[in-house]
Amino acid sequence: MSDIHYLDAMTIARKIHKREISSVETTEALLSRIETRSNLKAYVTVTAERALADARRADLEIAEGNIRSPLHGVPIAYKDLLATNGIKTTSGTSVYADHVPDYDATVVSRLAAAGTVMLGKLKLTEGAFSRHHPTVEIPQNPWGKNLWTGVSSSGSGVATAAGLCFGSLGTDTGGSIRFPASSNGVVGLKPTWGRVSRYGAFPLAYSLDHIGPITRTVDDAAAMLQIIAGLDPNDPTSSAKPVPDYFLANETELKTLRIGYDAAYVEEDTSPEHVGAIKDAMDVLRDLGCEIVPVNMPWHATSENWALTTGVEAAHAHRETFPERRDEYGAIAGLLDLGLSVTAETYMQIELERRNLIAQLSAMFSQCDVMICPSMPLYGLPNEGSPETDAAEEGLAAMLKFTAPFDYSGSPTLSIPWKSVNGAVPASVQLVGPDLGEHLLIELGRALESARGELAHPDLG
Repeated sequence: MSDIHYLDAMTIARKIHKREISSVETTEALLSRIETRSNLKAYVTVTAERALADARRADLEIAEGNIRSPLHGVPIAYKDLLATNGIKTTSGTSVYADHVPDYDATVVSRLAAAGTVMLGKLKLTEGAFSRHHPTVEIPQNPWGKNLWTGVSSSGSGVATAAGLCFGSLGTDTGGSIRFPASSNGVVGLKPTWGRVSRYGAFPLAYSLDHIGPITRTVDDAAAMLQIIAGLDPNDPTSSAKPVPDYFLANETELKTLRIGYDAAYVEEDTSPEHVGAIKDAMDVLRDLGCEIVPVNMPWHATSENWALTTGVEAAHAHRETFPERRDEYGAIAGLLDLGLSVTAETYMQIELERRNLIAQLSAMFSQCDVMICPSMPLYGLPNEGSPETDAAEEGLAAMLKFTAPFDYSGSPTLSIPWKSVNGAVPASVQLVGPDLGEHLLIELGRALESARGELAHPDLG
């Protein structure tokens, strides 16, 4: 029992389903670890009573042969902007610090119906923007207390990496699944926009927000996506297209796949650790039979426009409390002010440029099946508030070059940790696919994981 916290979700699920260990025992072990690792400050709320009730129900159902899903009985946690019925949902803000929804977000209800165990709610930056609210204790990166956790799904990245849950949900508007995945050495899957319902998620930017899993393996991410994906009547933008079986994704012939690579896009102003990881991963893909093809990735206008689009849509999301309650806001107030200053003409021009980006990406994906690039340009950033990280945030366009374009386009992405050197957090590799191309990303991600081998976990004991 002492080391089960670092097992992957699918492995612990198999043990629970074979009744080698109970969901209750597993949940008690995780709750104990959350308590002993409280210095990591990943959780806003720990729902211990709910977790144990979920686990007891799971054990009874499994004993009767009623296994609801591949993750039945597995303890997970949620980013605290996803509505949970009767459980505080703060969205990382002061204005919603005491907000208790009377319904569940669709992703929460689907994972509950699949028999997962809810451990609690995880911290995030204020309103899912760039910084934690001044009243929030910032989560601590398990690879080093002086390292950035990534934003905005900071608690999700920390808890998953540190063995405080077997998987979590994050959201991504400009990189908020991929930054924490990269910074904490875990897997982050941002699905196609509309593949997963956003009903019950407090928005940062309605047209850019995505919900997806943060896990320790690609298979775990595939299992969570399988459960949460699909049409939702409560979200009219959710896709009606059938959800494939992501565990059959490996039937595709790898030797037929073309991997797009834009050397200038990847290598310019990018840390050598990330560039090295990408080149190493491409060597593996070549060995597997994939063809590496040159492509041109459009990104400059997207990254520069991101703050304007996000500001306008965030100001709309906060219209009931901002600017009337400005004194309760932190850093996100600047974004909301920006949004309120943007003219309709400017917003419309940006939307036209977005359409152009989508057309250019469509043309790029006619030349390749999947594109490879880093998840973020910088490696080993120090923690929030340091001069280096402040400078990176101020240079927003450069910081968002590998993330924001794919929020604008809605393209699916998969971030996986690459090889760790001397116990440091692994650099990250990002795969980007065409719309609803998650099955390709999962297949390639599995192949890269297999070739890479097992990674060390943060040395937390």
